[in-house]
Amino acid sequence: MTYTYEHPRAALAVDCVVFGLDETDLKVLLIQRKLTPFQHAWALPGGFVRLDETVDEAAQRELQEEAGVDDVYLEQLYTFGTLGRDPRERVVTVAYYALAKLSDHRIRAATDAMGVGWFALDDLPKLAFDHDDIVTARTTGYAARSATRRSASSSCRRGSR
Repeated sequence: MTYTYEHPRAALAVDCVVFGLDETDLKVLLIQRKLTPFQHAWALPGGFVRLDETVDEAAQRELQEEAGVDDVYLEQLYTFGTLGRDPRERVVTVAYYALAKLSDHRIRAATDAMGVGWFALDDLPKLAFDHDDIVTARTTGYAARSATRRSASSSCRRGSR
């Protein structure tokens, strides 16, 4: 039986930042969206979490479905929940990141992606949703700084008891 909540709930999604190494520079894996919103725009591989899977499973599934990439170790980066980050509805996303050797992966667009490619980190197109912020968070250490702030804040609260 499905339970109906009194208050609306946010949708849960995952997004994957996959860095690829080649001989000369660091690249990021992007997909070109087939569907609205942001149809034809470049974005990180990702999508909604299904009711019967964990967020880790959803990240692996979306990466494989949209870009043909599997067998990479994904690690949680940060949770992004800015209001309005998705024009369809209230969406909170758990971002993941991975490091891969480009020659180890044959990428291919599938499901709701019409294109897929590796882009130089210093020459990325404008990305859909808040994906520019997600890539920037990984490359600038945003998550590490936020974790330090949370830890310091937690220590202050423990000390004031």
